[in-house]
Amino acid sequence: MAETADVIVVGAGPAGSATAFHLAQAGLEVVLLEKTAFPREKVCGDGLTPRAVKQLVAMGIDISEEAGWLRNKGLRVIGGGQRLQLDWPELASFPDYGLVRKRDDFDEQLARAAQKAGARLYERCNVAGPVRDERTGRITGVEAKLGAEKKDVTFTAPVVVAADGNSSRLSLAMGLHRDDKRPMGVAVRTYFTSPRHDDDYLESWFELWDRRDGRERLLPGYGWIFGMGDGTSNVGLGVLNSSPSFKELDWREVLRTWCASMPAEWQFTPEFMTGPIRGAALPMAFNRKPHYARGLMLVGDAGGLVNPFNGEGIAYAMESGRIGAEVISQALARQTPGQRELALRGYPKVLKDTYGGYYTLGRAFVQLISNPRIMRLAAERGLSHPVLMRFLLKLLANLTDPTGGDAMDRVINGLSKVAPRA
Repeated sequence: MAETADVIVVGAGPAGSATAFHLAQAGLEVVLLEKTAFPREKVCGDGLTPRAVKQLVAMGIDISEEAGWLRNKGLRVIGGGQRLQLDWPELASFPDYGLVRKRDDFDEQLARAAQKAGARLYERCNVAGPVRDERTGRITGVEAKLGAEKKDVTFTAPVVVAADGNSSRLSLAMGLHRDDKRPMGVAVRTYFTSPRHDDDYLESWFELWDRRDGRERLLPGYGWIFGMGDGTSNVGLGVLNSSPSFKELDWREVLRTWCASMPAEWQFTPEFMTGPIRGAALPMAFNRKPHYARGLMLVGDAGGLVNPFNGEGIAYAMESGRIGAEVISQALARQTPGQRELALRGYPKVLKDTYGGYYTLGRAFVQLISNPRIMRLAAERGLSHPVLMRFLLKLLANLTDPTGGDAMDRVINGLSKVAPRA
């Protein structure tokens, strides 16, 4: 069995589905290949910032409460013995609310939107590897096993998009490996039935302690409690690989210990757990490059687009999908192979111009909070200054107006522009 298209998108997570949606909207023939079947679970905090909400609106997703979405007003920050509640900023560029939705349902909604726009979605389609031009090494398609019977299928297209997540087997097969010098995080989470399920704010705890052997070490990361509005809370933690304890700690045990320290009435104890503790890697700050080479484009986690400031990945997955789709649409409208390739090679530059300076600042931030003294000082002193924390909320969540913003916006935008776009 063989099938041709204008573009093949491997992976129907937020990055792949957004890419396929915008390509289909542009009138291109797109196949979207998903190795599992929907609904399927993904490890995530399930909290969406206004940056992600904007991309959902752009895809025409019904984000009303009647459609099952839970809105939130902002972020509640806890640390250093203090508690501060911060509303999402009012901006021209982004809405002033976030959303919560479980990933199994969330991802399927995006994939169905891409399918409705015209993309051909294949579930249970396990991509085995690339098809390459023997002379140039350029990817011209993929080999896959389709369905429960694992039927051999070959898909061919002039452009292939890798949206297959952090491990990105397709990228590896094309010789694109991770840069170990770039930050990497890990997220672990579970669900509890809890009276805290109905909350107008996402909650972030700035202090995670490693209390092994009777000692106390502050870890570079944060814990979260996100009410799901359905009787459960998503409770988890995200930690950076800059911690000396990163490889030796059992992060599931760290989460259990952290949950056990919470008030009993919150019910963050094993008997109220509704599912296992699961973990996933967070590839940050362009940790796999180049983002385009020999017919293969990387979007989302495959290209390491997670925000190093806060571990947010969904917004950048969807944004990179939209950017990639626009570049591909323009490229395939060119008349010659040389002109098409020239346009496609512009994709990494667009990503650098969009995120490069900001991610450089994020890498510096990661180094700072890797120092326990700085981390402790930030938690103890920072939360006592609401104006400073509002600035940090805008910085960490990457929520500014590019033009016409306030003084905070101008400072953040200015820093991002002068920082090297690496």
